[in-house]
Amino acid sequence: MSAVPGQTVGPFFHLGLEYDGMNELVPPSHPKAVRLHGHVYDGNGAPVPDAVIEIWQADPQGHIPRRPGSLRRDGWTFTGWGRAATDPDGHYQFATLEPGPTETGRAPFFAVTVFARGLLDRLFTRAYVPGDPSALDADTLLSGIDPARRGTLITTREPAGLVFDIHLQGEGETVFLTYPRLRDAWS
Repeated sequence: MSAVPGQTVGPFFHLGLEYDGMNELVPPSHPKAVRLHGHVYDGNGAPVPDAVIEIWQADPQGHIPRRPGSLRRDGWTFTGWGRAATDPDGHYQFATLEPGPTETGRAPFFAVTVFARGLLDRLFTRAYVPGDPSALDADTLLSGIDPARRGTLITTREPAGLVFDIHLQGEGETVFLTYPRLRDAWS
């Protein structure tokens, strides 16, 4: 009997994982909507045109939503979860709310999952909100990362929202995390 080759995730994302409003955690017209967006790059710095990004996040008050309905957007219920596919240029975007800290003094962040062709499993990372240097400095996860690489986990603020580029390998590779169970993403 011969061994069966391993399967990678993708490149089938656009065949069944898309649904209306999947990247709109709030309507773009919401008065507090921010745009979280960026590009996904491979190890050579080329854009990845068929990746899928998922985010989980707290609401602006730092509460972790526990409401059903992520797949059926009703236009007002914030569920804290969304999915976005990259376009041919490797760009993704979300309309969402800026998360608040889940505890006093903690740095707010988006929990991010990346699916892309060639990956044997999904990748986990975080996208921290800039603005409170003391909270970022005190963050347990960030303080355990080489200072030269911490910036790969911190978004950049722009007038319309936040930019978070994801580098799967190579120069500027994003720091990726290992979670034994999904619920640990909020730890």
